[in-house]
Amino acid sequence: MQKRRFTKEFEAEAVRLVQASGRTQREVADDLGIGLSTLVRWVGRSRDRLIDEPAKPGSEDVLAALKRLRRENEILRQEREILKRAAAFFAKEGSR
Repeated sequence: MQKRRFTKEFEAEAVRLVQASGRTQREVADDLGIGLSTLVRWVGRSRDRLIDEPAKPGSEDVLAALKRLRRENEILRQEREILKRAAAFFAKEGSR
């Protein structure tokens, strides 16, 4: 089996999709036609680079906002799932 090579730009875009799309790593990997383990490795490498980089002036505000938005995004995902289940339940109840 031949090992596939990807450009740094492709890798960076795949990591950006994982971080910004709200989709799972598995979904992004399937969409891009790459292995899940490859994508997980890229995301980990990206996180390591962020940790190793010296903090830029004003980056604390950006990081705090990013953390807040990620938390808010997770709450919205959970609320959406609850609403989906409720809609399915009431649709089922209404058909009786």
